Amino acid sequence: MAKRDYYEVLGVSRTVTEAELKKAYRRLAMKYHPDRNPGDSKAEERFKEAKAAYEVLNDAQKRAAYDQFGHAGVGGAGAGGGGSAGGFGDIFEDIFGDIFGGGRGGGGAGGRRAYRGSDLQYNLEIGLEEAVFGTEAKIRIPTQETCKVCKGSGAKPGTEPEVCSTCGGVGQVRMQQGFFSVQQTCPTCRGSGKVIREPCRACHGKGTVEEQKTLSVKIPPGVDTGDRIRLAGEGERGQAGGPPGDLYVQVRVKPHRIFRREGNDLICEVPISFTTAALGGELDVPTLDGRVKLKIPAGTQTGKFFRMRGKGVKPVRGGPQGDLICKVDVETPVNLTKHQKELLEELEETMNKGGQRHSPQAHNWLDGVKGFFEELKFWSH
Repeated sequence: MAKRDYYEVLGVSRTVTEAELKKAYRRLAMKYHPDRNPGDSKAEERFKEAKAAYEVLNDAQKRAAYDQFGHAGVGGAGAGGGGSAGGFGDIFEDIFGDIFGGGRGGGGAGGRRAYRGSDLQYNLEIGLEEAVFGTEAKIRIPTQETCKVCKGSGAKPGTEPEVCSTCGGVGQVRMQQGFFSVQQTCPTCRGSGKVIREPCRACHGKGTVEEQKTLSVKIPPGVDTGDRIRLAGEGERGQAGGPPGDLYVQVRVKPHRIFRREGNDLICEVPISFTTAALGGELDVPTLDGRVKLKIPAGTQTGKFFRMRGKGVKPVRGGPQGDLICKVDVETPVNLTKHQKELLEELEETMNKGGQRHSPQAHNWLDGVKGFFEELKFWSH
């Protein structure tokens, strides 16, 4: 009897995806499995036919050969009508094996599935100068290293881990529930496939011990609080031969005694005397790479901002460099001598003569107050 086309057997197209293929096979397997159709030879044949088709089409190389040469391309593979139907749970081994940690081709030694280690975070505090110009920091972090006493076996020297009697060293146990059979991690050995009767005293049976290691972290210029630097492979160890996670260094920039950072700009408050503010002058102001001259025009008021282009922070991700913004704070003199007080009183007296406005903000404010009271007097009548 000629074999039917495998795509026709499963009721799928030749462009079927892996997920669609599994879904079609599961539907037919549940319908025709001998455990659900005892004594029905036709159902058993349909099941074997579906199983043979799935075993070929689910294998990329066999499927390619079948697509090109038909049944001749796969030789005797998946011959319909042959072989054993197996337990009902075998249907789902390829489909659900990855979910329950079992299945074919799953994982490392002893049937354990390899897992990637977790990512870790380290909080690093640096100064503003280090953040602006970049630096290289040394950090110490805890790490799990192979125990030197037991060489990673977890067993006391002179002894060896024993094969788990519950799972036979596979690391998985099969649970039967009616028609369904699923694999779960062995509760005795927790998936390792081995049992340690006499644990190593140094690592308490874990096979690893906690140690400290020093890492060098390159801080690029321009970083700011909240930026993260990734160190690949420096995170937690993987399980069962899995790859390690990554380490993320979280940056926090400490407050500076002179500058305050806002984006790529630096803010600096500059105190000046009231004579400099009135007469004008020139001051030396600090920047992160030296001093620069700041010209103060005559009549400068407190709170005035002066912008110095390109004296700020160069962004870590590229772009124009920020500015240095100097905020002027006019200081009122204190601890005056008698002579100094007399000079100020004389200055005040001369400023009040001649009708000139030497304090425009004060005069404007007084004019506003005067107008307010006049309006208040009008509405009260």
